[in-house]
Amino acid sequence: MGADEGPSNALEDITFGSVAGMVAKVFEHPFDLVKVRLQSQPTDRPATFKGPWDCFSQTRQKEGFFGLYRGLTAPLVGAACENATLFLCYNKWKELILSVRPELPGSDTRKGKGKARELTTAELAIAGGGAGFMASFVLTPIELIKCRMQVQRLAIEGTVSSSISPLKASPEIGSHPFATTPHIASGSAAIASSRKLQGPITLVGDVIKRHGFKGLWLGQTGTLFRETGGSAAWFATFEYSARIFIAKHQLKQDKIDSDKKITKGDLSKIELMISGAMAGIAYTVSLFPADSIKSAIQTQAELNPNKISPSFAQMAKIIYKSRGIKGLYAGCGTTIAKSAPSSAMIFAIYETLESNFGGFLG
Repeated sequence: MGADEGPSNALEDITFGSVAGMVAKVFEHPFDLVKVRLQSQPTDRPATFKGPWDCFSQTRQKEGFFGLYRGLTAPLVGAACENATLFLCYNKWKELILSVRPELPGSDTRKGKGKARELTTAELAIAGGGAGFMASFVLTPIELIKCRMQVQRLAIEGTVSSSISPLKASPEIGSHPFATTPHIASGSAAIASSRKLQGPITLVGDVIKRHGFKGLWLGQTGTLFRETGGSAAWFATFEYSARIFIAKHQLKQDKIDSDKKITKGDLSKIELMISGAMAGIAYTVSLFPADSIKSAIQTQAELNPNKISPSFAQMAKIIYKSRGIKGLYAGCGTTIAKSAPSSAMIFAIYETLESNFGGFLG
C-alpha cells in the first residue's frame, strides 16, 4: 500500500486475484506436474526420471500432450482461491499494520498529510507472511488432490512404487487411509491399462470417507512453511522491485511536475512483469525444501499405499539420507522456470485490473 492508496476493496481483491491466478495456472501447470513427479520419486531405488526434460518427455510419450495437464481442475480452482485469499489477506494485513503504526518514529508526515504512509519492506514482508499463513489452510486440500492426480498414472503402472518402507512399517496393501489407487506390479501392464484414473471429486470423497475431513490437510506443515515464508518473500520482492522503477520515473517526473506522485499504476506492463518475475524467483528459492517434503508426503498414498505416511520431520530425514540436499531441491529449476513468468503474469494482471477497474466493484 503506497502513500496514495486507501483501504482495499475485498470484492476487488478476490475477483482480481482469482482471475490473475487462473490465467497463470494454465501456463504453469505442465511445469508443476513435472516438479511434483520429480519430487515424488522413490527414495529406496534409482530415480525413475533423469531430470526435468526426461520427465517431460516420458509424460508426453506415454500420456500425450494433455497428460501434461493431468490434475489441472483442482489447481485451477486452487489458484483462484489461493490468489484471492493472498491478495485479500495481504491488503488487510497492510491496513492492520497501518492502524497499529500509522507513523514511523521520527518520520516527517507533513508532505503526506491525509494519506497513508508507505510501508517499509520489512512490514510488507510481515503482511505477505501473514497472508501466506492464512492461504496455506485453503491451499493444502487442493494441493493434496492435485499432487495425487499428477502421479496417479505412475502409481497404477507401478513405476515408482516400493514394497520396502523407509519407516520400517508395512501395513497391508490398500490399508493406507488415503490410498485410492491399488498398487499393481510394473509387469502387469494389461491390468494397469484397464484401471480408471480417479477424478478430483472421487478422490475428495474417498479421503473424507476413509479419514474424515482432517485427511484433506495431509501435508499442512509443509504448505504452511512454504506459503508463510514464500509469500513474505513474494510480496516484499515485488514491492521492492516496483519501488525501484517508481523512483526512477519519479526522478524524471520531478523535472516536469514535482506535485505528481508516481504509483504502480504508472508503471509499464514490462516493469510490472519484471517485478513479478523477481518475486516468483524469491518465492521459489526461499523455502523450496518444504515444498519437496510436502509433495512427497501428499503423493505417498498413491505411490506407496503399503506405507504409513511419515511426518514432516520424518520425510525430511528420509529424503536427505537417500538423496542429500539435491533431493530436497528436486524440481527447483523447473519450478523457477514456471514461477518467474507465472508470477509476472499474476502481478501484471492484478495491477492492470486494479488500475483500470478499481472502484467498479466497490
